[in-house]
Amino acid sequence: MDKFDDSAPAGRDEPVFDAVLYPHRSLSPSGFLILMLAIAGCSTAVGILFWIAGAWPVVGFLGLDVLLIYVAFRLSYRDARRYEILKLTASALSVERFVRGRRVLAEELQPYWLNVLIEEERSGQNRLILRSHGRTLEVGAFLSPPEKSELADSLRAALAGLRPA
Repeated sequence: MDKFDDSAPAGRDEPVFDAVLYPHRSLSPSGFLILMLAIAGCSTAVGILFWIAGAWPVVGFLGLDVLLIYVAFRLSYRDARRYEILKLTASALSVERFVRGRRVLAEELQPYWLNVLIEEERSGQNRLILRSHGRTLEVGAFLSPPEKSELADSLRAALAGLRPA
């Protein structure tokens, strides 16, 4: 059988590697509620003290601070609704990227020629790059450097299992 034969044997499209990548968020929704209540409570107490002292315009700025903190956290949670799905079969590595529930990227790379690279940048960050047939794709941009290394190692091991010796 020719090694470029496209006739798929049974089980050729069974996933060998399957990963869903999510950005890390350290504050749970209930923790966010507790934090916002604590910030609002502190701002209210300080605001009352300023009101009594006659500096009532400060109360508006304290309210604005609470509002800005709330908006910043909501934007952060909205950004956390993005994820990537990597699925490796004998015939292709498919990468799908979702932002707020909508698919924004769907790529398929040929696994036989696929290179998994970690590129170091001057800033100290690194990038997990997939290269195949002149195409380059960055995955897991939101992962920490150790998570990127772990993902790269797992994907390389899965690719090595697919390739003939």
